[in-house]
Amino acid sequence: MMIIRPVEQSDLPDLLVLAGKSGVGLTSLPKNEQTLATRIARTICTRQGEVPPGEQGYWFVLEDTVTGRVVGVSALEVAVGLSEPWYSFRLGTLVHASKALGVYKSMQTLTLVHDYTGSSELCTLFLDPDYRHGSNGKLLSKVRFLFIAAFREHFSRKLFAEMRGYSDENGNSPFWDSVGNHFFSIDFAKADYLSGTGQKAFIAELMPKHPLYVDLLAPGAREAIGSVHPHTMPARTVLESEGLRYNGYVDIFDGGPTLDAEIDDLRAVRHSRLLPIVIMDHPCAVPHLPQCLVANDNYHHYRALLVHADPMSDQLPLSLDAARALGVVSGDRIRLLPLIPQEKF
Repeated sequence: MMIIRPVEQSDLPDLLVLAGKSGVGLTSLPKNEQTLATRIARTICTRQGEVPPGEQGYWFVLEDTVTGRVVGVSALEVAVGLSEPWYSFRLGTLVHASKALGVYKSMQTLTLVHDYTGSSELCTLFLDPDYRHGSNGKLLSKVRFLFIAAFREHFSRKLFAEMRGYSDENGNSPFWDSVGNHFFSIDFAKADYLSGTGQKAFIAELMPKHPLYVDLLAPGAREAIGSVHPHTMPARTVLESEGLRYNGYVDIFDGGPTLDAEIDDLRAVRHSRLLPIVIMDHPCAVPHLPQCLVANDNYHHYRALLVHADPMSDQLPLSLDAARALGVVSGDRIRLLPLIPQEKF
Protein backbone atom coordinates (compact mmCIF):
# COMPACT_ATOMS: atom_id res chain seq x y z
CA MET A 1 0.00 0.00 0.00
CA MET A 2 1.17 3.53 -0.81
CA ILE A 3 0.39 6.04 1.91
CA ILE A 4 1.09 9.73 2.50
CA ARG A 5 2.16 10.90 5.96
CA PRO A 6 4.14 13.78 7.52
CA VAL A 7 7.91 13.47 7.45
CA GLU A 8 9.77 12.25 10.55
CA GLN A 9 13.42 12.41 11.58
CA SER A 10 13.79 8.68 10.94
CA ASP A 11 13.14 9.38 7.24
CA LEU A 12 16.46 11.21 6.80
CA PRO A 13 18.41 8.27 5.27
CA ASP A 14 15.69 7.66 2.67
CA LEU A 15 15.49 11.38 1.87
CA LEU A 16 19.25 11.51 1.30
CA VAL A 17 18.88 8.67 -1.21
CA LEU A 18 16.06 10.54 -2.97
CA ALA A 19 18.10 13.76 -3.03
CA GLY A 20 20.92 11.88 -4.72
CA LYS A 21 18.52 10.85 -7.49
CA SER A 22 16.93 14.28 -8.02
CA GLY A 23 19.80 15.83 -10.01
CA VAL A 24 20.39 19.52 -10.70
CA GLY A 25 17.40 21.87 -10.61
CA LEU A 26 15.48 20.77 -7.52
CA THR A 27 16.91 23.40 -5.18
CA SER A 28 14.74 22.46 -2.20
CA LEU A 29 16.01 18.87 -2.04
CA PRO A 30 19.81 19.18 -1.89
CA LYS A 31 21.96 16.18 -1.05
CA ASN A 32 23.06 17.75 2.23
CA GLU A 33 22.37 15.87 5.45
CA GLN A 34 22.36 18.92 7.73
CA THR A 35 20.03 20.90 5.46
CA LEU A 36 17.57 18.02 5.17
CA ALA A 37 17.67 17.33 8.92
CA THR A 38 16.98 21.00 9.63
CA ARG A 39 13.99 21.04 7.30
CA ILE A 40 12.57 17.88 8.84
CA ALA A 41 12.92 19.47 12.30
CA ARG A 42 11.21 22.64 11.03
CA THR A 43 8.27 20.59 9.76
CA ILE A 44 7.89 18.91 13.14
CA CYS A 45 8.05 22.28 14.91
CA THR A 46 5.44 23.65 12.49
CA ARG A 47 2.99 20.88 13.41
CA GLN A 48 3.65 21.61 17.08
CA GLY A 49 2.99 25.36 16.61
CA GLU A 50 6.48 26.39 17.68
CA VAL A 51 7.57 28.63 14.76
CA PRO A 52 6.21 31.87 13.21
CA PRO A 53 4.45 31.79 9.79
CA GLY A 54 7.55 32.90 7.88
CA GLU A 55 9.39 29.77 9.02
CA GLN A 56 6.53 27.27 8.79
CA GLY A 57 6.56 24.42 6.29
CA TYR A 58 5.08 20.97 5.80
CA TRP A 59 6.87 17.99 4.27
CA PHE A 60 4.90 14.94 3.22
CA VAL A 61 6.42 11.60 2.30
CA LEU A 62 5.10 8.74 0.20
CA GLU A 63 5.77 5.45 1.97
CA ASP A 64 5.64 2.00 0.46
CA THR A 65 4.21 0.09 3.43
CA VAL A 66 5.42 -3.23 2.01
CA THR A 67 9.10 -2.23 2.10
CA GLY A 68 8.82 0.51 4.74
CA ARG A 69 10.79 2.86 2.44
CA VAL A 70 10.08 6.52 1.75
CA VAL A 71 9.97 6.76 -2.05
CA GLY A 72 8.68 10.29 -2.61
CA VAL A 73 8.44 13.71 -1.03
CA SER A 74 6.35 16.84 -1.52
CA ALA A 75 6.10 20.02 0.51
CA LEU A 76 4.28 23.24 1.32
CA GLU A 77 5.70 26.53 2.57
CA VAL A 78 3.22 28.65 4.53
CA ALA A 79 4.50 32.16 3.74
CA VAL A 80 7.69 32.79 1.76
CA GLY A 81 9.81 35.92 1.88
CA LEU A 82 9.06 36.95 5.46
CA SER A 83 12.38 35.84 6.96
CA GLU A 84 14.53 36.31 3.83
CA PRO A 85 13.76 37.89 0.41
CA TRP A 86 12.00 35.78 -2.21
CA TYR A 87 13.16 36.53 -5.75
CA SER A 88 11.45 36.11 -9.10
CA PHE A 89 11.77 37.59 -12.56
CA ARG A 90 8.60 39.23 -13.88
CA LEU A 91 8.10 39.46 -17.62
CA GLY A 92 7.06 42.97 -18.62
CA THR A 93 7.07 45.32 -21.59
CA LEU A 94 8.91 48.55 -22.31
CA VAL A 95 7.98 50.69 -25.29
CA HIS A 96 10.51 52.70 -27.28
CA ALA A 97 8.92 55.19 -29.65
CA SER A 98 9.89 58.19 -31.77
CA LYS A 99 7.17 60.19 -33.49
CA ALA A 100 9.77 61.99 -35.60
CA LEU A 101 11.14 58.73 -37.00
CA GLY A 102 7.85 56.90 -37.03
CA VAL A 103 9.29 54.17 -34.83
CA TYR A 104 7.27 52.24 -32.26
CA LYS A 105 8.96 49.26 -30.66
CA SER A 106 7.75 47.20 -27.69
CA MET A 107 10.28 44.94 -26.00
CA GLN A 108 9.95 42.26 -23.37
CA THR A 109 11.92 42.74 -20.16
CA LEU A 110 12.80 40.72 -17.08
CA THR A 111 12.63 42.59 -13.78
CA LEU A 112 13.74 41.23 -10.40
CA VAL A 113 10.74 41.38 -8.02
CA HIS A 114 9.49 40.14 -4.63
CA ASP A 115 5.82 39.85 -5.67
CA TYR A 116 5.24 36.47 -4.01
CA THR A 117 6.26 37.67 -0.56
CA GLY A 118 3.81 36.27 2.00
CA SER A 119 2.33 33.70 -0.40
CA SER A 120 2.16 29.97 0.24
CA GLU A 121 4.27 27.73 -1.97
CA LEU A 122 4.03 24.23 -3.40
CA CYS A 123 7.58 22.87 -3.51
CA THR A 124 9.97 19.91 -3.23
CA LEU A 125 8.08 17.40 -5.36
CA PHE A 126 10.16 14.34 -6.18
CA LEU A 127 9.28 10.69 -6.74
CA ASP A 128 11.77 7.85 -6.98
CA PRO A 129 12.06 6.89 -10.67
CA ASP A 130 11.32 3.26 -9.77
CA TYR A 131 7.88 4.33 -8.53
CA ARG A 132 6.87 6.54 -11.44
CA HIS A 133 3.96 4.39 -12.47
CA GLY A 134 0.26 4.15 -11.73
CA SER A 135 -1.06 7.13 -9.79
CA ASN A 136 1.85 7.56 -7.37
CA GLY A 137 2.92 10.89 -8.82
CA LYS A 138 -0.58 12.36 -8.74
CA LEU A 139 -1.10 11.16 -5.16
CA LEU A 140 2.16 12.75 -4.03
CA SER A 141 1.43 16.07 -5.71
CA LYS A 142 -2.31 16.45 -5.16
CA VAL A 143 -2.37 15.47 -1.49
CA ARG A 144 -1.07 18.98 -0.74
CA PHE A 145 -4.26 20.50 -2.09
CA LEU A 146 -6.34 18.21 0.09
CA PHE A 147 -4.28 19.24 3.13
CA ILE A 148 -4.81 22.93 2.31
CA ALA A 149 -8.56 22.33 1.98
CA ALA A 150 -8.64 20.72 5.43
CA PHE A 151 -6.51 23.36 7.14
CA ARG A 152 -7.24 26.49 5.09
CA GLU A 153 -6.58 28.80 8.07
CA HIS A 154 -2.89 27.86 8.08
CA PHE A 155 -2.22 29.26 4.60
CA SER A 156 -2.12 32.56 2.74
CA ARG A 157 -4.45 34.02 0.12
CA LYS A 158 -2.28 32.99 -2.84
CA LEU A 159 -0.54 29.73 -3.67
CA PHE A 160 2.27 29.36 -6.19
CA ALA A 161 4.72 26.77 -7.50
CA GLU A 162 8.07 27.30 -9.23
CA MET A 163 8.51 24.74 -11.99
CA ARG A 164 11.89 23.31 -12.87
CA GLY A 165 13.15 25.11 -15.98
CA TYR A 166 14.72 23.67 -19.08
CA SER A 167 18.23 22.21 -18.91
CA ASP A 168 19.98 19.80 -21.24
CA GLU A 169 20.98 16.20 -20.56
CA ASN A 170 24.21 17.42 -18.95
CA GLY A 171 22.40 19.73 -16.53
CA ASN A 172 23.34 22.92 -18.40
CA SER A 173 20.76 25.72 -18.34
CA PRO A 174 20.74 28.05 -21.39
CA PHE A 175 18.95 30.70 -19.36
CA TRP A 176 21.62 30.60 -16.68
CA ASP A 177 24.38 30.71 -19.28
CA SER A 178 22.90 33.86 -20.81
CA VAL A 179 21.87 35.64 -17.60
CA GLY A 180 23.05 34.41 -14.22
CA ASN A 181 26.49 33.31 -15.33
CA HIS A 182 27.39 36.91 -16.28
CA PHE A 183 26.59 38.19 -12.78
CA PHE A 184 27.71 35.32 -10.56
CA SER A 185 30.69 33.79 -12.39
CA ILE A 186 29.84 30.33 -11.01
CA ASP A 187 28.21 27.41 -12.78
CA PHE A 188 24.50 26.65 -12.62
CA ALA A 189 24.88 23.57 -10.41
CA LYS A 190 26.85 25.55 -7.80
CA ALA A 191 24.34 28.43 -7.68
CA ASP A 192 21.50 25.91 -7.54
CA TYR A 193 23.12 24.09 -4.61
CA LEU A 194 23.89 27.29 -2.65
CA SER A 195 20.30 28.48 -3.01
CA GLY A 196 18.95 25.06 -2.02
CA THR A 197 21.00 25.00 1.19
CA GLY A 198 19.78 28.45 2.25
CA GLN A 199 22.86 30.45 1.23
CA LYS A 200 20.99 33.17 -0.69
CA ALA A 201 22.81 36.36 0.28
CA PHE A 202 24.74 36.25 -3.00
CA ILE A 203 21.49 36.72 -4.94
CA ALA A 204 20.79 40.13 -3.41
CA GLU A 205 24.43 41.11 -3.71
CA LEU A 206 24.95 40.19 -7.36
CA MET A 207 21.65 40.08 -9.26
CA PRO A 208 20.94 42.94 -11.70
CA LYS A 209 18.92 45.80 -10.23
CA HIS A 210 17.61 47.05 -13.58
CA PRO A 211 15.35 45.36 -16.18
CA LEU A 212 16.98 43.01 -18.67
CA TYR A 213 15.96 43.16 -22.33
CA VAL A 214 14.86 39.70 -23.45
CA ASP A 215 15.83 40.42 -27.07
CA LEU A 216 19.46 40.78 -26.00
CA LEU A 217 19.62 37.24 -24.62
CA ALA A 218 20.85 34.26 -26.60
CA PRO A 219 18.13 32.45 -28.61
CA GLY A 220 18.30 29.38 -26.34
CA ALA A 221 17.79 31.53 -23.26
CA ARG A 222 14.80 33.30 -24.80
CA GLU A 223 13.22 29.96 -25.65
CA ALA A 224 13.80 28.72 -22.10
CA ILE A 225 11.81 31.54 -20.49
CA GLY A 226 8.61 30.00 -19.15
CA SER A 227 9.57 26.51 -20.38
CA VAL A 228 9.78 23.48 -18.10
CA HIS A 229 12.26 20.64 -18.04
CA PRO A 230 10.87 17.70 -20.08
CA HIS A 231 10.64 15.59 -16.93
CA THR A 232 8.59 18.36 -15.27
CA MET A 233 5.85 18.59 -17.90
CA PRO A 234 3.62 15.98 -16.19
CA ALA A 235 3.91 17.88 -12.89
CA ARG A 236 2.91 21.10 -14.62
CA THR A 237 -0.13 19.41 -16.15
CA VAL A 238 -1.17 18.13 -12.71
CA LEU A 239 -0.97 21.60 -11.14
CA GLU A 240 -2.86 23.21 -14.00
CA SER A 241 -5.63 20.64 -13.58
CA GLU A 242 -6.04 21.90 -10.00
CA GLY A 243 -6.38 25.54 -11.05
CA LEU A 244 -2.85 27.02 -11.14
CA ARG A 245 -1.80 29.16 -14.12
CA TYR A 246 1.32 30.80 -15.55
CA ASN A 247 1.15 34.61 -15.21
CA GLY A 248 4.52 35.82 -16.47
CA TYR A 249 6.79 35.07 -13.50
CA VAL A 250 9.89 32.90 -13.95
CA ASP A 251 12.69 31.48 -11.83
CA ILE A 252 15.78 33.67 -11.61
CA PHE A 253 18.18 30.77 -12.20
CA ASP A 254 16.73 28.62 -14.98
CA GLY A 255 13.79 30.70 -16.31
CA GLY A 256 11.23 28.03 -15.42
CA PRO A 257 7.62 29.21 -15.09
CA THR A 258 5.89 30.02 -11.82
CA LEU A 259 2.23 28.90 -11.63
CA ASP A 260 -0.16 30.51 -9.16
CA ALA A 261 -3.78 30.67 -8.02
CA GLU A 262 -6.02 32.10 -5.35
CA ILE A 263 -6.27 29.34 -2.74
CA ASP A 264 -10.04 29.68 -2.41
CA ASP A 265 -10.34 28.92 -6.14
CA LEU A 266 -8.50 25.59 -5.95
CA ARG A 267 -10.51 22.52 -6.94
CA ALA A 268 -9.79 20.76 -3.64
CA VAL A 269 -10.90 23.74 -1.56
CA ARG A 270 -14.11 24.14 -3.52
CA HIS A 271 -15.09 20.53 -4.18
CA SER A 272 -13.60 18.15 -1.60
CA ARG A 273 -16.22 16.50 0.66
CA LEU A 274 -16.30 15.14 4.19
CA LEU A 275 -17.96 11.70 4.32
CA PRO A 276 -18.63 9.20 7.12
CA ILE A 277 -16.93 5.87 6.60
CA VAL A 278 -18.14 2.30 6.88
CA ILE A 279 -15.43 -0.30 7.46
CA MET A 280 -15.95 -3.58 5.64
CA ASP A 281 -13.94 -6.74 6.25
CA HIS A 282 -14.29 -7.75 2.59
CA PRO A 283 -15.36 -4.70 0.54
CA CYS A 284 -16.57 -5.38 -2.97
CA ALA A 285 -14.02 -4.66 -5.69
CA VAL A 286 -15.00 -1.45 -7.46
CA PRO A 287 -12.26 -0.76 -10.04
CA HIS A 288 -14.84 0.83 -12.37
CA LEU A 289 -15.30 3.71 -9.91
CA PRO A 290 -12.94 6.71 -10.02
CA GLN A 291 -9.77 6.79 -7.99
CA CYS A 292 -10.20 9.25 -5.14
CA LEU A 293 -7.88 10.91 -2.67
CA VAL A 294 -8.97 10.30 0.91
CA ALA A 295 -7.44 11.77 4.07
CA ASN A 296 -8.23 11.67 7.77
CA ASP A 297 -8.02 15.47 8.41
CA ASN A 298 -6.02 14.77 11.57
CA TYR A 299 -3.55 17.67 11.75
CA HIS A 300 -0.99 15.95 13.98
CA HIS A 301 -1.33 12.44 12.51
CA TYR A 302 -2.25 13.20 8.91
CA ARG A 303 -2.64 10.24 6.57
CA ALA A 304 -3.86 10.00 2.97
CA LEU A 305 -4.12 7.35 0.27
CA LEU A 306 -6.02 6.41 -2.88
CA VAL A 307 -9.21 4.33 -3.10
CA HIS A 308 -11.80 3.58 -5.77
CA ALA A 309 -15.02 5.22 -4.64
CA ASP A 310 -18.23 6.93 -5.69
CA PRO A 311 -17.48 10.63 -5.00
CA MET A 312 -21.22 11.44 -4.92
CA SER A 313 -22.12 8.84 -2.29
CA ASP A 314 -23.30 9.80 1.21
CA GLN A 315 -20.81 7.44 2.85
CA LEU A 316 -17.55 5.75 1.99
CA PRO A 317 -16.90 2.00 2.35
CA LEU A 318 -13.29 1.30 3.37
CA SER A 319 -11.36 -1.92 3.75
CA LEU A 320 -10.01 -2.73 7.19
CA ASP A 321 -6.44 -2.27 5.93
CA ALA A 322 -7.20 1.18 4.48
CA ALA A 323 -8.97 2.25 7.67
CA ARG A 324 -6.02 1.13 9.79
CA ALA A 325 -3.60 2.98 7.51
CA LEU A 326 -5.68 6.15 7.86
CA GLY A 327 -6.15 5.69 11.60
CA VAL A 328 -9.96 5.86 11.43
CA VAL A 329 -12.92 3.81 12.65
CA SER A 330 -16.49 3.41 11.41
CA GLY A 331 -18.43 6.64 11.74
CA ASP A 332 -15.37 8.88 11.44
CA ARG A 333 -15.46 11.43 8.65
CA ILE A 334 -12.74 11.60 6.03
CA ARG A 335 -12.09 14.09 3.24
CA LEU A 336 -12.54 12.86 -0.32
CA LEU A 337 -11.68 14.31 -3.73
CA PRO A 338 -11.67 12.57 -7.14
CA LEU A 339 -8.08 12.24 -8.30
CA ILE A 340 -8.88 13.31 -11.87
CA PRO A 341 -11.18 16.36 -12.18
CA GLN A 342 -12.94 15.36 -15.40
CA GLU A 343 -13.25 11.65 -14.67
CA LYS A 344 -16.75 10.27 -15.28
CA PHE A 345 -18.22 6.96 -14.19
